[in-house]
Amino acid sequence: MRIEQLEYIAAVTRLGSLRRAAEALHVSQPALSETVRNLERELGVDILDRRRSGARISAAGRELLPHIVGVLDAVDTLRKAADDQHRTTRMIRLGTVNAATVPLLVPTIRAFRAAHPETQVEVTGAQQADIHRSLLEGGLDLGLVNYLQGDDKPPGFHTTELLRGRPVVCVRSDSRLAALATVPVADLLGEPLIVMRSGYVMHRYVHRLLEGRSPTFSYSTDGAEMGKLMVAEGLGATVLPDFSVRGDPLERSGMITSRPLAGDTPAVLMVIQHPLSTTMTQAARDLHAMFVRSAETYVREAATRTEAGTEGATRTEAGTEARAEAETETRT
Repeated sequence: MRIEQLEYIAAVTRLGSLRRAAEALHVSQPALSETVRNLERELGVDILDRRRSGARISAAGRELLPHIVGVLDAVDTLRKAADDQHRTTRMIRLGTVNAATVPLLVPTIRAFRAAHPETQVEVTGAQQADIHRSLLEGGLDLGLVNYLQGDDKPPGFHTTELLRGRPVVCVRSDSRLAALATVPVADLLGEPLIVMRSGYVMHRYVHRLLEGRSPTFSYSTDGAEMGKLMVAEGLGATVLPDFSVRGDPLERSGMITSRPLAGDTPAVLMVIQHPLSTTMTQAARDLHAMFVRSAETYVREAATRTEAGTEGATRTEAGTEARAEAETETRT
């Protein structure tokens, strides 16, 4: 039994003759008639009543017609579902709080585009609460959000940790704070401070860090990327997760740098989430897996840079000591 056999019978019933059904279906009348006969032989029932005046559905056919229509409706539903799945697969909607745009999101999107050239990725910057709401409402497929260590995760989401870092002070490379090994809060208060707008994790952290004290001047902005641009333009300093600064083009070009905050600081987590109530498309699963791999690569490269920096500092110290000893011997 084939679907077109049922479609042919439905067309004959609807149009009242084999000829009109054949014209509507763009097949020859003999071919249509033979296809229906094959189904009748398979079922052992004369579905059509053929006369010189034309073919009509038989009494037995009328009894079977609701079942035929039911099968065709089910097939139509299946095709629509497959079409919806295809359209969804061709568009993935990703929400992000922007704190990992450069070191994590950009290389992941680049890799995903190479593997899925026909699938578009729509990236939306938003606050964490808006991302969660859109995920639950179906407006987003995946979400990148931040948490402070110890925060409770909201129910209803599958959460995968990608990066774990510490808050750092992001400053211009020629800032006085760049000369410090660590930045005490008192020194941070002496600079114009660029803070994330309320609703971001780093806004909550900075508010807790300052303990009600006010900097000399402050700006409020949406997202880490604008904050880093303002720092590069010399408008002040900002506090961000270390993974948001390291590897940024502005940091690689030497325009901005970062210094740890003095004292104990909580870990900042970058996670990827999707709702438990919906099934991800294959493309969304692939993008999720690529984020995990990109995060692993970033962590390895960060560790390599740290080791290289430590070795470089050790060589510099050794060289300085050697030069000092040589100068002492010369004077002696």
